[in-house]
Amino acid sequence: MRSPSRRRLLAGLLLAPLLTGCFASGGGEASDTSGGSRLRVALAFPPAENYSPYGADATLLTRLGVTEGLTRLDANGTAIPALAESWSRENDRSWLFTLREAAFQDGTEVTPKAVAAALTHATRAKPVTAALSGVELTAEAADGGRVRVTTADPDPVLPLRLSSPGLAVLSAKAYAKKGGVSPVGTATGPFELTKVTGTTAATLDRFDDYWGGRAQASGIDAKYIADGSARTNALRTGETDIAEAVPVSQAASLDKATRRDTATTRTTSLLLNTDSGPFKDPKVRAAAREAIDTSAFAKGVYEGYADSGVGIYGPALNWAADARSAMGVPPAEGWGSVKPTGRAEAQGAGGTSVTVATYDNRPELPEAAQVLKQQLEKAGFEVELEVREYSRLESDALDGKFDAVIAARNTMLDTGDPVSILASDYTCDGSYNLALLCDKKVDKAVATAESISDTAERQDASMAAEAAVLGTDAVVPLVHQRIITGVGAEVSGVQLDPYERALVGAGTRR
Repeated sequence: MRSPSRRRLLAGLLLAPLLTGCFASGGGEASDTSGGSRLRVALAFPPAENYSPYGADATLLTRLGVTEGLTRLDANGTAIPALAESWSRENDRSWLFTLREAAFQDGTEVTPKAVAAALTHATRAKPVTAALSGVELTAEAADGGRVRVTTADPDPVLPLRLSSPGLAVLSAKAYAKKGGVSPVGTATGPFELTKVTGTTAATLDRFDDYWGGRAQASGIDAKYIADGSARTNALRTGETDIAEAVPVSQAASLDKATRRDTATTRTTSLLLNTDSGPFKDPKVRAAAREAIDTSAFAKGVYEGYADSGVGIYGPALNWAADARSAMGVPPAEGWGSVKPTGRAEAQGAGGTSVTVATYDNRPELPEAAQVLKQQLEKAGFEVELEVREYSRLESDALDGKFDAVIAARNTMLDTGDPVSILASDYTCDGSYNLALLCDKKVDKAVATAESISDTAERQDASMAAEAAVLGTDAVVPLVHQRIITGVGAEVSGVQLDPYERALVGAGTRR
């Protein structure tokens, strides 16, 4: 029996997915004026790791405009310049990245030596930052203001990997304290983290020397409000300017002008513990899968702000949706270019007792858990629900202390590569394997997909690997989500990102 390890969100490589949603922004470039009001932002997830850039908190930093990497992703998942203004491939294992003129928030210069040191620190992070899971990478300063990045094995999508929030570039000061890394005043983004109030609030000021131009807002006052109704009320009463992750139950309470919904690559799924407990038996997993009606979640729980679960990859990814259509499979029934095989025959639940866990930072999840409970009980299961705040749930879930977990996961959040979610979430050595799945066929299919550099062929191999995962019944996709963001009437330039990496940028203002 494999021993589950406590690792963090996100995973692996990068490739360019095509999205039906648009990375929309209501504003333009940064302003050169010295004024600008402060922005008040209500966030759903408090920091769980003291703002470490190597775990789940990495996206908090990018969403608030604090940290950057050498590259970033555009709306279609293509790598475009960030701290690196250009790059070229020397050979199959080595790339040269030419740096732009930029400064860290502590006043020091962004140099090849500083960038190489930052990437080296990321390679030594424990647990490993998910973008480097299974990857051996080295970085060194080169001439001409360039950094040479080399991988032990060929990595044709390295520029995309380096856009990961977990590979942010920080100054030497960030690593001064042994055993920790601090982004406070050491990053390169348009906003500088200046004060942290535990897990309840953070204060950010405009970084006047930002290479992309002075931000239009003078700063950000961020509050972490786990209760979705409270976040929405704060926007409605004018106490905040931007509220992320508005619950679908609250959407109608907002004026249409302040309600933005964005197609994302986020899928809500039921992950079944394949390592211990009742769901270790594939026949019991099959019984759970057959008991679930996904349309009840999309139409009921998510009130139309979601599509019924069809696989790990949702309809926001054009290539996945097209593959299902090419098979002549209805969207509500599609399993990808290869239908799952080898599924066990379902056995009756017979009063089997299971504990299903979820978290309340996303208000729809507890409601989804109640619907799931009813469906499983109708099939003969006895279900106990465990609902916590996410930071209090993650480690126990990764340690296999529940029989099942309902989780919402942006399949392209870290890397933009369809293989990454499979490698991190469903392989024996995966860094975020809530199902604790360890299946030789799955590992082989994922390894095959990882070895392919051609975009179309890699996508086809990803669909085949998806089918292998679904064939184990370790995961039951419930819905593919649209995210609702509340934006004040006077606010412009909010970044509505299908990858959920960005929210506030240099052009965001009120």
